[in-house]
Amino acid sequence: MQQDFTLSAYDYELPKENIAQFPVDQRDNSRLMVINHRTGVRDHRRFSDICDLIPPGDLLVVNDTRVFPARLRGHKGTGGKIEIFLLAFPAILADRPDQATTQSSTKQAEAEALIKASKRPKPGEEIRISKDLSCRVTELLDGGKAKILLDFNRERELSEILSDCGQVPLPPYIERSKGSTPQDLQRYQTIYANQPGAVAAPTAGLHFSEELLGKLSGQGIELAKITLHVGYGTFAPVRHEAIRDHQIHEEYIHISDGTARQINRVRQEGGKVWAVGTTTVRALEFAADSEGQIQETDGWCDLYIIPGYRFKVVNRLITNFHLPQSSLLFLVSAFCGREFLLESYREAIATGYRFYSYGDAMALIEAQ
Repeated sequence: MQQDFTLSAYDYELPKENIAQFPVDQRDNSRLMVINHRTGVRDHRRFSDICDLIPPGDLLVVNDTRVFPARLRGHKGTGGKIEIFLLAFPAILADRPDQATTQSSTKQAEAEALIKASKRPKPGEEIRISKDLSCRVTELLDGGKAKILLDFNRERELSEILSDCGQVPLPPYIERSKGSTPQDLQRYQTIYANQPGAVAAPTAGLHFSEELLGKLSGQGIELAKITLHVGYGTFAPVRHEAIRDHQIHEEYIHISDGTARQINRVRQEGGKVWAVGTTTVRALEFAADSEGQIQETDGWCDLYIIPGYRFKVVNRLITNFHLPQSSLLFLVSAFCGREFLLESYREAIATGYRFYSYGDAMALIEAQ
């Protein structure tokens, strides 16, 4: 058990060819490894077969966060190129009194961002992104980060402007010489995404198609939506060999009163809760009281799940394959056991499963 708390115990070798660079032709045509750690059984299916695994009366909980185009490219006043990676959706500021009286043509928003340039801009220096968007650094932070103030055309929604001039921020292991493609705008997004704020997709949900959700609904399987805005911290490496010393990142979550009541009702009636993705697991477990009752929640989630954690709400987990030595791998190990999980990963590699964001999926059908 002690080994479960050491970083090196979560390493595994992954051939480069197993890292998915593009999505499969159809969302629900990816492969699905179904595992049960209690029986030791592993079954190889297609994701569309998930309908055979979820009985009527169970509840599927998904994360409806939407990835926004967080990668911006612009120019400084000197003409030098600059790249800005927004770490969260900008917070729109209320008009100042002088703006209200002069009817300024722009509105303002603030955000933290990563700045990439041959020479970092000075505070106050303007960066032109497009005809409708510019920004300036207000404070330089450590690690290449900065606080920035955005000025955008008040006649347009900021989300529309970002869609026009920004790029979907694909993970670094998806290697594209020209960045994201038009296909990514649709496929690196779940079909039920409607709450802009994430810089990475909750990738377990990428496998669901409209047809598949319709089939599940027709079988008497309920659907509930929560929101957890996946932050840049999801890519942060764990640097401590003792994983208990790792400081997990915070992410914004929202669970409505109606959703909380729905989850509690299904559990009371004996139904199982299927969490789609580790983000959904974190949100649900964070929002639960000691008895496993979900509370209406709006705030910041810093729940860190590692082996030894006892799940209060989630009974089943649908997830993708995760990076070695990552906090996401710790969470899944807490659900089914580290050794059994890594054995499953080795089998997946040997049988040609595709890994990471655009890769295949696992269904874990029994929590410890």
